[in-house]
Amino acid sequence: MKTERNAALSLILLMGLVSAFGDIVYESARSISGPYLAFLGASAVVVGAVAGLGEFLGYGLRLLSGYLTDRTRAYWVATFVGYGLILCIPFLAFAGSWQAAAVLLILERIGKAIRSPARDTILSHATHQTGRGWGFAVHEFLDQIGAILGPLVLSLAFFMSGNYRSGFHWLWLPAVLVIGFLAFARWKVPNPETLESDISQGADPANQQTSLPLTFWHYAGFTFFSVAGFVSFPLLSLYWVKEGIVQPAWIPSLYAIAMGVDAVIALAVGKLYDRFGLSTLFAVPLFTLLIPLSGFTQSRIWIGISLLLWGTVMAVHETTMRAAVADIAQINKRATGYGIFNTIYGAAWFIGGSLLGWLYQSAMSLLLWVVLILEIFAAVLFWLLVRRKETFA
Repeated sequence: MKTERNAALSLILLMGLVSAFGDIVYESARSISGPYLAFLGASAVVVGAVAGLGEFLGYGLRLLSGYLTDRTRAYWVATFVGYGLILCIPFLAFAGSWQAAAVLLILERIGKAIRSPARDTILSHATHQTGRGWGFAVHEFLDQIGAILGPLVLSLAFFMSGNYRSGFHWLWLPAVLVIGFLAFARWKVPNPETLESDISQGADPANQQTSLPLTFWHYAGFTFFSVAGFVSFPLLSLYWVKEGIVQPAWIPSLYAIAMGVDAVIALAVGKLYDRFGLSTLFAVPLFTLLIPLSGFTQSRIWIGISLLLWGTVMAVHETTMRAAVADIAQINKRATGYGIFNTIYGAAWFIGGSLLGWLYQSAMSLLLWVVLILEIFAAVLFWLLVRRKETFA
C-alpha cells in the first residue's frame, strides 16, 4: 500500500538522520580520541588498548544484544539505549583523567553494540516496502555524510576554540538531535514490523523456524573470508606514506574521498541488489582482491583506482551485505542474525587486519597470495550460498 510505503520511506530517512548526526558525534571523537587520551596522561599502550577494547566490545557484544532483542522484541528500547550512550562523547569535556575518558569512550562503543542489531532489524522491516538494497543504501548515504562532516566539525571547533573541552562541547547539539530524531521516528512508526507483510498478515508463530537456515551460515562464512582479505585503509595509507608517494597531510583528505565514494556508490549498488539479488555480491571478493594489487604500487594513478575500489567495497559492506541478512534470516530471528553477522564481520576485521598487517611487515611478497586464498574461499562459499538459495527458492 502507498501509505505503508510512505511510512517506510519516512522511517528510513529519519533513521538515516539519526545515524548521520550520530556519526558526527562519534566519528569526531574517534578522530581525536588518541591525542585526547595522551593529553590526559595516557601512554601509547593505553591508547591502543582502549581503542582495541572498544572495537572488540562494539562488535562482540552484538551477538548477545541481537539474541536478547529477538527474545524481548524490544527493538526501540535497545535502539534508544544504544543511541543514548552516544551522549558519553560530549561528556568527555568533563573528563578529568584518562581513566574517565577511557570509560566514556568504551561505553559509547558498547552503545553501538546494543543499538546496531535492533536498528538494522527496524530498517529491514522498512526496506521491505522500498527494496532492501535501496533502503539500506539511502541509510548508508546519510550515514556517510555524517562520517565526513564529523571530523570537519571538530576541526572547526578546535580552530575557533583551541582546546579539547570546547571542541567536545560543540557535540552536544548533534548528540541531542540524535535522540530527537529517534524519538520522532518512534512516534511516526511505533511498530515497524507491521511494514513487513509476513507479520502484518499475521504469520503463525508456530510455523516459524527456531534456528537460522543453513544458507545463513554459508553467508556468514562468505562474510568472514571476504572481509578478512580486505586491506584496511590505515595499512594502505601507511604504505603510501612510507614509500613517499603521498604526503601525510593528504591522508585525511584521501580518506574523506573514500568515504564520499562509499556514499555515492551505495545508492548504485543498492539499486543493483534490488534488481539482481545476491548475485551482485560476487563483486566483493573480486574488488577486494584488486585493492592490494592496485594500492601497493608506486603509481599514483593505480593508487587512485585502489581508493575508488576501497570506497566501493565499503559501500557494498554497509548496504547490500546488510540487506542480504534480512533476505536470508527469517523475521523472528533477524536481530539474532544481525548480531551474528556483525560479530563475524568484526572478528574478520580484527583477525584479517592483524594477519595482513603482520605480512606487510614481515613477508610482503606473501600478502597478495593470502588475500587471493581468502577471496577464493569467499567466492566458493558464495557460490554454494547462491546455489542453495536457488535450489530452495
